[in-house]
Amino acid sequence: MTERTFMMIKPDGVQRGKVGEIIRRIEAKGYQIVAMKLMTPTPALLAQHYAEHVDKSFYPALAAYMTSGPVVAMVGEGNEIITGWRHLMGATDPTNALPGTIRGDLARAWDTAAIMNLVHGSDSQSAAAREIALWFD
Repeated sequence: MTERTFMMIKPDGVQRGKVGEIIRRIEAKGYQIVAMKLMTPTPALLAQHYAEHVDKSFYPALAAYMTSGPVVAMVGEGNEIITGWRHLMGATDPTNALPGTIRGDLARAWDTAAIMNLVHGSDSQSAAAREIALWFD
């Protein structure tokens, strides 16, 4: 089933020059990028995106990191892309991410794993629709 999902290369991916490699992996998997922009998220956008985390103790560090530089926001399209992109990204903690995944191959284990893990992807169709609407007009 063809789906759309929200995909993001986080500030560490942009700062470390991993954008091309990450996009190469997305396209090699057969997914299409149908919208893409480079931008620095505003605090207001992040508060909406991470609404379920705003009151948690780690949120200030997450928000500071996510506004520290530009991100690449994308809309991807493909057969079962939500599940496929999440597998391609790998486990949230780069230490636990399998070789062959973006986080397993490219993320640094010594970064704060829950925050600096290169990429983000929607976890469901409803999250994808919400996140795409937040990041793209």
